[in-house]
Amino acid sequence: MDAHIKKVYVPMTETGFYILLCLQEENHGYGIVQKVKEMTNGDIVLAPGTMYGSLSKMEKDGLIRFIREEEKRKLYIITSLGKEVLDIEKRRIERLYRNMKEMRS
Repeated sequence: MDAHIKKVYVPMTETGFYILLCLQEENHGYGIVQKVKEMTNGDIVLAPGTMYGSLSKMEKDGLIRFIREEEKRKLYIITSLGKEVLDIEKRRIERLYRNMKEMRS
C-alpha cells in the first residue's frame, strides 16, 4: 500500500468504512445508502453527493472497481487494495473497542 492511500484512508471516515464494508458484495450507490441506513437503524444516512463523490475517489484510488451497469445504476465491488484498507480499519476499531472495555474495569 503506498503512502498516498495510507494518508488518505487510514484512519477511515465512517462513510468510507461503510462503503467498503458494503462493497464486499457487488452493489450500487443507492443500494449502499439503503444498506447503511438499515445497518445503523437510520442513525447514518449517506447523502447522494457524499456517496457518489466517495465512490468516484475510491475507484480512482483503486479501492473499488466498476463491474457493470444495470438499469442505469453502476455496480461496484471492493478490490484487494480496498480489502487491505478495510482490514487495517477493522483491526484499529477492534483495538479501540478492546482498550475501551479494559479501561471500564
